[in-house]
Amino acid sequence: MKITRLITLRDAPALAELLHVNRDFLAPWEPIRSEDYFTADGQHAVVRADLQQHEQGSKLPHVILDDSGGVIGRITLNGIVRGPFQSCAMGYWVSASHNGRGVATKAVREIVRVAFEELGLHRVQAETLLHNVRSQRVLERNGFVRYGMAPDYLNIAGRWQDHIMYQLVKPSSAAG
Repeated sequence: MKITRLITLRDAPALAELLHVNRDFLAPWEPIRSEDYFTADGQHAVVRADLQQHEQGSKLPHVILDDSGGVIGRITLNGIVRGPFQSCAMGYWVSASHNGRGVATKAVREIVRVAFEELGLHRVQAETLLHNVRSQRVLERNGFVRYGMAPDYLNIAGRWQDHIMYQLVKPSSAAG
């Protein structure tokens, strides 16, 4: 059973509600957002922009689903670059009510399969805050390898913070 699917404009109200309910839970891991971001209209604009980037081939925005098909989070392949790089960055979040149940691990496994088998990418990168041990475990369970630390990498929770860098290279990739 698939645990992710391409986001649609119809997901905006559910995402707005999830983000509102999980605002405090997600705050330590996210950039500071405007109040509009947490509304259905704000999420509609976010989803519309994500789908435009998807049409251009630079993003794969998915939602994460529970067993009944309800939206419980997001997972996205960002900054898809073709040519000799064939790489992207991955970001994800799962609602507090579904956290710690293996959902993120399954979603990452599924989106990596899509990246390698359907999109033909060579490498997926992901970053975590130094103290985000749970996300580090999700990545490591999926075969991601830590390859460095980027000082002041992203502005998260209102300040520039260091991030641990992870990558997964497509198995059996040969130069060619």
